[in-house]
Amino acid sequence: MKRHSNLYEKICSIENLNIADSIARKGKKNQPGIIAHDKNREKNITVLHESLINKTYKTSEYTTFTIYEPKERIIFRLPYYPDRIVHHAVMNILEPIFVSTFTADTYSCIKKRGIHAAAGALKKVLKDQDNTRYCLKLDIKKFYPSIDHDILKDFLRRKFKDHDLLDLLDEIIDSAEGLPIGNYLSQYLANFYITYFDHWIKEEKRVRYYFRYADDMVILSGNKDYLHGLLSGIRRYLNDKLKLQVKGNYQVFPVNTRGIDFVGYVFRHTHILLRKSIKKSFARAVVKNKGPQTIASYAGWASHCNSRNLIKKIIHEQIQPV
Repeated sequence: MKRHSNLYEKICSIENLNIADSIARKGKKNQPGIIAHDKNREKNITVLHESLINKTYKTSEYTTFTIYEPKERIIFRLPYYPDRIVHHAVMNILEPIFVSTFTADTYSCIKKRGIHAAAGALKKVLKDQDNTRYCLKLDIKKFYPSIDHDILKDFLRRKFKDHDLLDLLDEIIDSAEGLPIGNYLSQYLANFYITYFDHWIKEEKRVRYYFRYADDMVILSGNKDYLHGLLSGIRRYLNDKLKLQVKGNYQVFPVNTRGIDFVGYVFRHTHILLRKSIKKSFARAVVKNKGPQTIASYAGWASHCNSRNLIKKIIHEQIQPV
């Protein structure tokens, strides 16, 4: 495995920090943190550059808030300056290296591999009906909070031999338990944490049809017993090597009877529909007149499945959410 070095200076450069600042602010220019930063933008970037060069940068204190859709989660938030700029500066340099380690079956927070790419890939393989009759659907119990720092750091040391970079990553990782949901860097570190499991699934277990979006996994086969046997191996691997546990709501089921609930859609061999909770949210947004941008977003989501009549009913007839 190739180990990468001489990356820290690239991360710390004034040029990279300015690029990171420009990327991190996209669509958020009216946020108070950005407005405050812009009052002394040039000086702030210089001070941040010096703190990284001198190894005095420390992660700021988090604030948290709770969201309840699609499920209840605690979201962590860092100040725009300096932390969100630092995270983007790191990812400007490390993103292509991380992505190169991911299998083609990995989705979530990766350019050109978001929700609709995952949905399109699953839709395509369902054309092979004989080998996709059964589905193993599972996810990981408290995935982000359960990520073990020592294991993650060991994986990073297999990939990088730049001590200054590793010290910075260690400092960010140790700033909270597990990986804090909401951090830009957490998304990639979480994918990286589980990427060796993905390779095990594909290269050692030789699973043909496998899809992972964050910790949500779908495995398809024509043999139900095979999937039950594979589940046992997955549980052992996750527990022994990653200190993760499969959530108790795992399922092995016939695709045409139940449908595969994945990335906001329910997939069958013959058609794809929106998940029920998203249909309700779509109808609620129209009834409450949430604005054209929100409604267009839901309509765009629905346009990727067999929901033409649903869009017509919700937008033109304004059906009430149940």
